[in-house]
Parts: sequence; C-alpha cells; structure tokens
Amino acid sequence: MTQTQTIEFKRHTPHPEQTLWSAEAIQALFDLPFNDLLFQAQQVHRENFDANRVQLSTLLSVKTGGCSEDCGYCSQSKRYDTGLEEQKLMDADDVIAAAAIAKENGSSRFCMGAAWRGPKNRDLEEVKKMIAGVKALGLETCATFGMLKDGQAEQLKDAGLDYYNHNLDTSEEKYRDIVSTHSYADRLDTLGKARKAGLNVCSGGIVGLGETRLDRIGLIGQLANLDPQPDSVPINNLVQIDGTPLDGSEKVDWTEFVRTIAVARITMPKSFVRLSAGRQQMPEAMQALCFLAGANSIFYGDKLLTTGNPEVEGDKALFRKLNLQPL
Repeated sequence: MTQTQTIEFKRHTPHPEQTLWSAEAIQALFDLPFNDLLFQAQQVHRENFDANRVQLSTLLSVKTGGCSEDCGYCSQSKRYDTGLEEQKLMDADDVIAAAAIAKENGSSRFCMGAAWRGPKNRDLEEVKKMIAGVKALGLETCATFGMLKDGQAEQLKDAGLDYYNHNLDTSEEKYRDIVSTHSYADRLDTLGKARKAGLNVCSGGIVGLGETRLDRIGLIGQLANLDPQPDSVPINNLVQIDGTPLDGSEKVDWTEFVRTIAVARITMPKSFVRLSAGRQQMPEAMQALCFLAGANSIFYGDKLLTTGNPEVEGDKALFRKLNLQPL
C-alpha cells in the first residue's frame, strides 16, 4: 500500500461535500477477488440504475485529422503518418442528417468530435448550428472539441449543448509520457470551464497506454474526486494505430479492463460508465462481464471517430442475448 500514498488528487472546488476517495481505498477495490469485486459493483449499480438498460450514444467526427497535438495514441495528430485523410469541418446540415439516422437506430445521445487543440472562434458559428440542429431532433447533445478558451463553453451551452467530453486519459504522472503539447492541468481547466458554464461533464480514460495499475488507480481517483463527479465516464481500451508512438504497447489483460470498469462503477455510483473505444475487439463474453461490472452506456454505430465500432445489428443481437434494453 505504501506505493499509493504518493498520489494526490486534484479538485475543482475548495470545499467539496462529497466523500474523498483515497488511493489506498481504490487499490483495495482493485485487489479484491474478481468475483467479489463484480458482486460489489453490481450491487452499487442496482442501487442507482436499472441493471438491464444501457444508454446508446453515437459519435461522429465532424472535423478529422490535422490536429497539432502529439497525443501518443491518436491517429489524428498531424505529427504521425497514420494514413488518415484529413477532412475539413463538416457542414451543419450533413451532421444533422447523420444525427437523424442515429436517432432512428436507437441512439439517445449524439456526440460530435473535432480534431482540434481547441476550437477557434471562427469555427464556433457552424458548430453552434450543428448543436442546435441535433438538439431540435430531440437528442442529447455532446461535443469533444479539445481545450476551451474563456467564454466558449458558455456559447456552446447557449447553442443547446448538454455534455462536454474531455478525457483525462490516465494518471497525471503517466500523462507526461503520453502528451507533451499540453498539460494535465490544461485538461482539468477545460473540465472546470465546462462545469462553470452549466454543462454536464463527460470524462474518462484509456486502458492500455503502457500504464501500471497504480496509474489506473490515479486516473480513477482524479475522476472520482472531481466535485461533482463526471456525469459520464468513458473507459476506452486502446485501439493501437500504425504510425502512432503507442502502436505495439503491451495489451492489458481482459480481467484488468473489467476490474477498471467495476472500480469506476463503485467509486462513481451515479455516473454513466461507458464501454467505449476498443469494444470491437472485445468478445461478447467480455462485453457481458463489463455490463455486469456496471457499464451502462456504449458508443453505438459503425464508426468511432476514426476507428471501427461494432455494427448496429451486431449490437442489437448482443442486447437480445443479454436481455438488455436501450434507455
């Protein structure tokens, strides 16, 4: 336990009312026997959610490639040769049409992602048209546009944005090995701007970056000790991309991934825990265990930004096998 005592978790507010999660307490959860951990996670899940319903989100890349940042896992960085074709910002009408199809297929939330360090003010007018149009369809709206400048979160909120996604990715200590063009504090600052503007926060991380369990403890602790906790917590299993620095990283054992889902559920009992990137590579049985561990949201559709995602019909078949229903 002594190794975990060096972790210090940051908060946005000076006088939080929620219970603090220590690194020792989170490590104790990770160290539980697998069945005991899943049993505890399922109990927490049932206390806060319908255990047989899953929220469906669709994610569309509205501006692809050419990003100036050097995130070591990302195919969209212009610093890496990944074969990705750069695409300019989509027209709002095309985005709204894609959202209408997502709604027909059962999604309740539509997420728009752009490969930016952060949005330029000149891009915001078209982005706001997208948000307003998707909102008018009756869908929840989510955006992931990178780091926000002062006043931008308020503009997005006024346009009808419900959720802002900005993942912490990993622990603060490991983050320095993954990204050098911005800091962990920059990430936390953007989450604070989103909260201050009245947006719901979507923030999670990636498993499989070459991190240790201590780093996963650090990630969960940072998220669980945000005040308030994130409304949605995506847990991604790294999809390795040829040409990126993290291609060839050692893969995390499937049991450790399921444990991470379970610990996220226990420490963030009222958050939606989303089974996100990497799901295409997961056998159905592993996905079922993730749902048992407390995952109750998925990205749904044919593509997740620039990487594949299980096809709609395959997801529907899995839901039938598990007697799951969409929210």
